[in-house]
Amino acid sequence: MAFIGNTPISVAFLTDTFSGNGSTTVFTMTVAPANTSSIIVAITGVLQDPSTYSVSGTTLTFSAAPPSGTSNISVRYLGIPASGVTTTAYRTVTNFTATAGQTSFSVPSYTVEYIDVYRNGVRLVSTDFTATTGTTVVLANACTVGDAVVTESFYVSSVLNAIPATAGAVNSTYLAGGSALANIGAAGVTQTYIGTNVAGTGPAFSAYPSATTNLVQYTATKITYGTEEWDTNSNFASSRFTPTVAGYYQVNASTSLASTSALTYIYVYKNGAAYKSGNLVTSSNWTIVSCQVYFNGSTDYIEIYVQQNSATQTNETTSSSNYFQAAMIRSA
Repeated sequence: MAFIGNTPISVAFLTDTFSGNGSTTVFTMTVAPANTSSIIVAITGVLQDPSTYSVSGTTLTFSAAPPSGTSNISVRYLGIPASGVTTTAYRTVTNFTATAGQTSFSVPSYTVEYIDVYRNGVRLVSTDFTATTGTTVVLANACTVGDAVVTESFYVSSVLNAIPATAGAVNSTYLAGGSALANIGAAGVTQTYIGTNVAGTGPAFSAYPSATTNLVQYTATKITYGTEEWDTNSNFASSRFTPTVAGYYQVNASTSLASTSALTYIYVYKNGAAYKSGNLVTSSNWTIVSCQVYFNGSTDYIEIYVQQNSATQTNETTSSSNYFQAAMIRSA
């Protein structure tokens, strides 16, 4: 037969078959159904009422042993619960055998107005019973002994509180307290909610010399900073800063010499070459450089060099005037 579009795909319901022996009442199924209403059980081709068997996990138990026969027991699954997912029964059937004069029946929890009641196979109208408590059903007319009473309740779900797919539907009222979104305001996101390795929480360090360095006249000499005050991302070592996060960094460095110098230069060297410098030409021993540097986050690095044009001397080691610092100010 020809079809317009794709050929329809059909899949048979999963079915288990067992062989009765006249004495066995318990059988192991392939999967665990949600409840007795999720399977159709037939013995020798005759459909069985759910009241004649029960299920618990993959165990099927009959109230009376099926007769002997090869593959004479059939269990057809109307649906298979998703593995590892909690399922909800949308239909719950409970069977009772009444005693003489019985009118009240205790049933599983139900939603009022979402329960049907059957007596001896006949569906009762709403005036024939009272079901207002959510746990009991009371018949208007007393039963006779052996009457079959069946209740069928239905699970009720609601989407009244679903968030519509429209602009502005979500506001701070519906955001969890402490979440990043809940903390976005006129001033933006607070430091607490900034992600790792972005501007605001990127690498930063500060260090100063733990020993002096001999500064030969007219020679740019690399300064060693042996004492770290902080190094947030472990990107500084001895004299070199190599940040592993790409971006733009503010760099500051200062040096003071043991004695005054006629002319002193302080350089920021990037990847082994002079990049920015500062100098002091008056009679003083304190020189500062401050600049911004881009780093690629892998191979770029900086160091500090100092050159003085007086006689050979050394730098001082006081942390207030001899330091090397950098901090990320903007991500790449």
